[in-house]
Amino acid sequence: MSALVGTGSLVRLALRRDRVLLPAWLAVFVLMAAGSAGATVGIYPTAASRAQAAASINDTPSLVALYGLVYDPTSLGAVALIKMIAFGAALVAVLSVVVVVRHTRAEEEAGRLELVGATVVGRHAPLAAALLVAVAANVVLGLVTAASLVAAGLPAPSSAAFGLAWAGVGIAFAAVAAVAAQVTESGRAAIGTACAVLGAAYVLRAIGDTSAASGSGPGWLSWLSPVGWGQQVRPYAGDRWWVLLLPAGFAAVLTAAAYALVLRRDHGGGLLPDRPGRPTTAPSLRGPLALAWRLQRGSLLGWTAGFVLLGVVFGNVASGVGRLVTSPQAREMISRLGGEHALTDAFMATELGFVGVLAAAFGVQAALRLRTEETALRAEPLLATPVRRLAWAGSHLTVALAGTAVLLAGAGLGAGLAHAAGTHDAGQVGRVLLGALVHAPAAWVVTGVVVAAFGLAPRLVVAGWVALVAFLLLGVLGPVFRLDQWAMDLSPFTHVPRLPGGELSATPLVCLVLVAAALVVVGLAGFRRRDIG
Repeated sequence: MSALVGTGSLVRLALRRDRVLLPAWLAVFVLMAAGSAGATVGIYPTAASRAQAAASINDTPSLVALYGLVYDPTSLGAVALIKMIAFGAALVAVLSVVVVVRHTRAEEEAGRLELVGATVVGRHAPLAAALLVAVAANVVLGLVTAASLVAAGLPAPSSAAFGLAWAGVGIAFAAVAAVAAQVTESGRAAIGTACAVLGAAYVLRAIGDTSAASGSGPGWLSWLSPVGWGQQVRPYAGDRWWVLLLPAGFAAVLTAAAYALVLRRDHGGGLLPDRPGRPTTAPSLRGPLALAWRLQRGSLLGWTAGFVLLGVVFGNVASGVGRLVTSPQAREMISRLGGEHALTDAFMATELGFVGVLAAAFGVQAALRLRTEETALRAEPLLATPVRRLAWAGSHLTVALAGTAVLLAGAGLGAGLAHAAGTHDAGQVGRVLLGALVHAPAAWVVTGVVVAAFGLAPRLVVAGWVALVAFLLLGVLGPVFRLDQWAMDLSPFTHVPRLPGGELSATPLVCLVLVAAALVVVGLAGFRRRDIG
């Protein structure tokens, strides 16, 4: 039997399972790129204003580290998409990692792949199907993104280069995920390993770009990073098509390695097996909350470190954000609003809003652990003991809700300390920290959606991700497309006070907490009455 027999059937199965996930995320990426291009025309209408903005970006190390270099200061596309090329490519890479692991290691861990393998399916077919779906999704993303940028008025060849740069980075990390799925024994470990490689690649790119911007240091480090390869295509600044061969070759080598590793391990195992547990239960595991913390602490600690780092970057950028506004009309408006201090507050409030959405993503992930434990058949034997259903579900819910607040506090503290250091004003720490924490109730509402779905219709727990994507689209693209206020109000993040700089109102926050509590109560009541599994 051929090692690839059954690949077509598995591809169709994967596409059916991802019929909501993939279109939703593709829509997010495409609309974000097109919206960024459309908004930049009004902010930087002339070549001179774009050149000044590009110079401000290239002269700010924290901005270069976060987004990269503007290679053509007069190009509308280069300035418009500076936030999208590297940071967006990293998000595309995360999507690729999730898709590949979801259809390989996660299926194997859940035991479903063993059932599939008992039919006429080759040993390499599951991996081949996952990679084909990931590659196809990235190619479609690249082409549709290019078409949307052309529709926004940008040059077609450069738009194609931008879309293919995104696709190249995504395909490269699909191959990274394929290798990680062979090395580890769990889906979470595979995603964590691949995302760690992505983080290292982003750091390499950041070090290389900041070194190149300063004219000293190892600028060549960017060429060691798959994320850096996406930037080095330089869309709208020369369109270096040959660079696309680098992620293609990288993906080909790692894909071949993944296929070789499949044959060197047992089904269900990994090349690096998990360490055996203790022969007796540790005192710290005497309870459902302690177990939930043990299961999710690694994820929470990793997210916390990332949020603190992101907050520090935003705090550094905020100190010099006034230099990025070059339009006389914009400066006049800012002057009426209170000068550059008001602009700094507006920038910080906007970035903290983005942090709030990211924190909600952790809440969704942590709450979904309930469904993961149930489908993996680990919840049923646990609930056969004196552990009550509500205590078990509440333990994971506590980690999700408290963890969300911890992430926001970490980002707010990091941003506040960095901003205070840049402005020599210690009072900024408290203002920025509060601006981050006010997003917790909105993030809890999204977690509540997951809990409600888990209790009432567990097969629909993906509704949490769908809701989060919808709220993200409303927040990012609603103002661009001038949606009616009633549509904007559908997102809980719309009701969060814009801090720092705005007025703190307790009423919307209390209402959001009540909505989140109602969703949680409904979900827990449903879980208490339904069958396990």
